[in-house]
Amino acid sequence: MLFTKDLKVSTRPADKGGVTTLAHSMMTATRPTDSGATGPGSLDRYSYAESTGAARTTNAPAWEGADTDMGRVGRRAAGSRGRGLHGQLVQQLGQMIVSGDLGADRPLVPEEIGQRFEVSRTVVRESLRVLEAKGLVSARPNVGTRVRPVGDWNLLDPDIIEWRAFGPQREDQRRELSELRLTIEPLAARLAAGDVSEEVRQRLGDMVDIMGHALGQGDTLTFSRADAEFHNLMLQAAGNRMLEHLSGIVAAALQVSGGAASGCEHPTEASVTLHQRILDAVAAGEPCAAENATRQLLSAAPEAAAPAGGPGTGGADHVVPAPREH
Repeated sequence: MLFTKDLKVSTRPADKGGVTTLAHSMMTATRPTDSGATGPGSLDRYSYAESTGAARTTNAPAWEGADTDMGRVGRRAAGSRGRGLHGQLVQQLGQMIVSGDLGADRPLVPEEIGQRFEVSRTVVRESLRVLEAKGLVSARPNVGTRVRPVGDWNLLDPDIIEWRAFGPQREDQRRELSELRLTIEPLAARLAAGDVSEEVRQRLGDMVDIMGHALGQGDTLTFSRADAEFHNLMLQAAGNRMLEHLSGIVAAALQVSGGAASGCEHPTEASVTLHQRILDAVAAGEPCAAENATRQLLSAAPEAAAPAGGPGTGGADHVVPAPREH
């Protein structure tokens, strides 16, 4: 969750400006960045000098187009969710696999990766383990590590959702996420109606207040984060652990910048009104009204296009989210 715990001391009658100030401080604060130093492990880094020129020439096509400067990878990524060389290598390799640059059944040689990105054996080994847990690669004795086909990927993993949203599959990703949300969120609102606690009701109200204030200020970032928290809270309020488990997927769907498939993600008056209508129906114990309002919100066409050069424009210079902590 984004900042729910810190808002539970606020009250609806309180000055909205105060709530918004708190929201701004919680939602725009950055975490300390890691230097990426490997410490003692830095002694076991691969070096270009360790391999011959012939070997480098032979291996080069395997990584054609890869950004081998891990510093540039980190600077290109927005935010600071993932830190250090480990998170950056996971991000780089994950994007290359999801984009198709490293196709199915492609062998991934740890020594080659270490030399190409100039990182330690430990960093390579741990990064491949993370990718294996996501279903992107498999490691077998006497076979090595290979890229797995799309059918084996954990498509509900938040990292994979984000990587697909910035690759050639982004249109499919938008459509699939939209269809998934239309399936689960109206049901969650229906289940939550009449059975939501006062504390959760208060927090939902805070999110609507923040969205309304952010709309007036033209603060898209605050609006989108409050929107994500609203839907996250609604899934948790449904009282269904399976639906609650999907809250991370919805959060990832709202945070990716690959373009909005509905009007929910855009700061508009209609969106704020529909969020308030959902809250009112849930608080009043009206399941059908809550379900219908949620379905209307998720089905609405965006009232405003994304800014020029921004998400959804099809431009090549997308800002890829920073890697998560693994």
